[in-house]
Amino acid sequence: MLGTLLTLLATALSLLVVDIIFAGVNLANFPAAMVAALVIGGVNSGVRPVLSVLSLPINLLSLGAFTFVINGLCFWLASLFVPGFQVSGLLAFLIAPVVLSFVNTFISNYFSEKFPKLKSN
Repeated sequence: MLGTLLTLLATALSLLVVDIIFAGVNLANFPAAMVAALVIGGVNSGVRPVLSVLSLPINLLSLGAFTFVINGLCFWLASLFVPGFQVSGLLAFLIAPVVLSFVNTFISNYFSEKFPKLKSN
């Protein structure tokens, strides 16, 4: 349970970093970032697999590059459900989810080094 909370916190902190880097990503406050992190997790676990399967032919033709569009679409879709979280512009749509992933990996690794007993098995 605490490991899940740390993952949620890492994603929220990563979203705040993405908000600082990209002008097209706007977060109102930290609670909005926490809700956005929760919604992004839900969209990525529920909607993204369906989109990935439906877009498999396009993804094969583009040699996997269409995955960036799917990531951006899920990122944007999550912003529709969270008041205080907005994604606008092509750069934010395509590149912000990639930066979010890198920053989230870095912060999650930091948390797992600081709290090794909370690692998920």
